[in-house]
Amino acid sequence: MDPLKALADAERKPYWLDSPARPEPRPRLGNDTSADLVVVGGGFSGLWTALMAKERDPSLDVVLLEGRRIGWAATGRNGGFCMATLTHGLTNGIERWPDEIERLERLGVENLDEIESTLTRYGIDCSFERTGELHVATEPWQLDELTEHLDLISDLGLDYVPLDQQQVRAEVDSPTYLGGLWERSGCAMLDPARLAFGLREACLALGVRVHERSPVRSMRDDGRLITLTTPGGTVTAPRVALGTGVFPPLLRRLKHFLVPVYDYALMTEPMTPEQLASVGWHNRQGVGDSANQFHYYRLTDDNRILWGGYDAVYYNGGRIRPEYEQRDQTFVKLAEHFYGTFPQLAELRFTHRWGGVIDTCSRFSAFYGTAHGGRLAYAVGYTGMGVGATRFGANVMLDLLSGERTERTELRMVKEKPVPFPPEPVRSGVIQFTRWSIAQADQHEGRRNLWLRTLDRMGLGFDS
Repeated sequence: MDPLKALADAERKPYWLDSPARPEPRPRLGNDTSADLVVVGGGFSGLWTALMAKERDPSLDVVLLEGRRIGWAATGRNGGFCMATLTHGLTNGIERWPDEIERLERLGVENLDEIESTLTRYGIDCSFERTGELHVATEPWQLDELTEHLDLISDLGLDYVPLDQQQVRAEVDSPTYLGGLWERSGCAMLDPARLAFGLREACLALGVRVHERSPVRSMRDDGRLITLTTPGGTVTAPRVALGTGVFPPLLRRLKHFLVPVYDYALMTEPMTPEQLASVGWHNRQGVGDSANQFHYYRLTDDNRILWGGYDAVYYNGGRIRPEYEQRDQTFVKLAEHFYGTFPQLAELRFTHRWGGVIDTCSRFSAFYGTAHGGRLAYAVGYTGMGVGATRFGANVMLDLLSGERTERTELRMVKEKPVPFPPEPVRSGVIQFTRWSIAQADQHEGRRNLWLRTLDRMGLGFDS
């Protein structure tokens, strides 16, 4: 089908948030108050922090402040891949923390197990399916990279199954596939917005005071208490947790480490039984291809296909604007790639198209820290893999605020910071040249030019 025709009726809004399950917003903060802990941000990071703070100590008075609606930003716009990885994939973790990788992988699996247990405990229905992820190769050089760490995967006891071309096409049938790895238990598919809505309800049930449409405009510290000011009132507390992602940080130092990168996605109409049969997909895994500019895609519970990725767009100057959430040239490109991957679905149309901003840092995975004498904690920089890892980050923030030394806080990954980005306008030039170099690598059998090899040696770089 012509991509423009396929996109003609697609709504310009995130599919997950276009749902009758979306609850009415909680009241704005309308007075001055105090609490034991204030959580800023109503995405996954803030919701997990508020929930687990109450689970750790039910007597705590916890206030959560969200500037818009619960889950409206990255939380409600992602692909719904809830991964065990805490390091943006095994390869990134090995390259940065080889001595900790066994522990990091174990902690990641435990974190995913605990997410599943939480959903059961609170009765959160978010279409959680622990079906794993297929990592597929569409070029010969990608096959080599997929199999590079098979021995280490075996040593770590990770549940990966190598698949040849026939085997991978028996799982999901695309003529573009040459082989792959099935990561069978380290990833779950879910509806991210319904997870956020369910976490909100669990927080409320435990007594968290949730205020939506209450943006924090300023923060003041008197040396003992921190006061957060919103348009409708203030909250004063001895402890603050920031879960604000890439949005203008209340803690100025964070702006040196974060850049906003926009990611885009499409959602198809539900497939007919015949269309689904033509693709297979009996085990309902998430799928990611193995290029530097990669696609991610998965089934919904009514057998739509979410198709996203490839273009990771940085707008010069690092601006965050609502108009950047729609980018027609990317939507057309994604549609073309979709039909190239699944020619048997040439009659399938798209119902939704949207974009969202990712909090990207130079090491790809989250970093953590404290300020104001240890009374404020933050976890940011998830770089697109935060659906599961934000729960781990929430635990890190709570550990740091408590002053405890835990297995989490003793990790090098937690203690270290990424390399900061240069200031503008150098930042924009570096990022755009890096994006061009990555695209060139994909066109030349994965060969990385001198610039990318230099960034690799420095522990920097980007992928999509």
